[in-house]
Amino acid sequence: MSKANIDVEKILQGKYPAKAHAKRVVEYIRSKIPDATGVLYLEGRSDKLLEDSDEPVPFRQRRAFMYLTGVDVADCFFIYDLATEHSTLFIPPIDPDSVIWSGLPLSPEEALSKYDVDAVLPSTELNPTLARLGAAPNATVFAIADRVSDAVTFLEFTNKDFTVLGEAIDETRVIKDEYEIALIKKANEISGVAHKAVLERVKKAKNEYELEGIFVGTSIAQGAKKQAYPSIVASGRAAATLHYVHNNKDLAGKDLLLLDAGAEWSCYASDITRTFPISGKFTEESRAIYEIVLQMQTETIAALKEGVSWDEVHLLAHRIAIDGLLSLGVLKGDRKEILEARTSTAFLPHGLGHYLGLDTHDTGGHPNYSDPDPIFRYLRVRANLPAGSVITVEPGIYFCEFIIRPYLKDPKHSKFIDEKVLDKYWDVGGVRIEDNLLITKDGSINLTDAIKDPDEIEKIISSS
Repeated sequence: MSKANIDVEKILQGKYPAKAHAKRVVEYIRSKIPDATGVLYLEGRSDKLLEDSDEPVPFRQRRAFMYLTGVDVADCFFIYDLATEHSTLFIPPIDPDSVIWSGLPLSPEEALSKYDVDAVLPSTELNPTLARLGAAPNATVFAIADRVSDAVTFLEFTNKDFTVLGEAIDETRVIKDEYEIALIKKANEISGVAHKAVLERVKKAKNEYELEGIFVGTSIAQGAKKQAYPSIVASGRAAATLHYVHNNKDLAGKDLLLLDAGAEWSCYASDITRTFPISGKFTEESRAIYEIVLQMQTETIAALKEGVSWDEVHLLAHRIAIDGLLSLGVLKGDRKEILEARTSTAFLPHGLGHYLGLDTHDTGGHPNYSDPDPIFRYLRVRANLPAGSVITVEPGIYFCEFIIRPYLKDPKHSKFIDEKVLDKYWDVGGVRIEDNLLITKDGSINLTDAIKDPDEIEKIISSS
């Protein structure tokens, strides 16, 4: 693993590489349909009001549309002509009534200057343009099912394909280009500052929601007005709940705080988890679990490179977890037999990580949630990792009674768990450490710089 030496600000001075993305998508389509001709058609998300209010629904651009345009604006449409490689963005025309309330919208001139497209037209020209392009011999319109407005017509096209475009975008999104990597790195940099701000103030905080406010506020102060996902701010035993949502419990009397939070930058996500002692000092038990999880992350990251099997990296994390829990006496018996019995899934029930990009759980991972093997069932990536992909590495060990108690009643597993020793660890709750890794030919580059060294964590919290 190497550090991220990426000149983020210089790279992001350019345009989002929408045309390059379109070409990659067309290449994928032609790998499935060699003689493909016609157009790609995509719609952005529309502005909508809440059904019982005149307040708008929070806007989130459709990721497929963002990938082919770089446009994070509502009520837009996009056409890409496969034959000429010509891209056209359609934007809303000026509505005088709307201008009174919301100001002038994006002009065609501004859009052409800002985005990587060949032409910009008002959306009133959309159907006439489709009619003209559809008149070409054997033309096909490639669109995504259930993402075509009722007012849009494809009558003139000989063929209509609502399957391959979505698949093509999902698959090509896996490998990021330089610009996308810079966006993810920017989101990580902002999130790293926000994570440190929480460390500096956790000792004096009273409630989980104070810490959520610190993280979100610090992100916004750096220009990141959106979070990549709702923050998980879980104290004490609540840290054993993987997607804890309450964020409203008092911190008094609790050991650890698990903070899973990441800002978004121009629709690209970061996804970072840190776990730390609220008091500024790990207990003997929580420090022991933290050290095991840190070792799990360090060794699995060291195993990353182009072509590595993610299944095998995930298994490595379980092997290290088993060895660590055996050393503490929580587990007992033969390490190989424990792994074969899948007893370690009581303590690490989720997958080691997932692709990251326009979505926090990004596309192209091909999970198999019906896998009969519980160790792989929730693994979100089932592939050899390609260079250029970005993946999270987020090992954890959790002491969730809802999960573990059934294992204690099952002879297959109970023989490997020492319940007396286990009882000392319930208050640890859970420990997870998560970074974002760019896969390279020979290894990986860590895009995350949030603090995770346990001694440094204690120092920052204790001195605040």
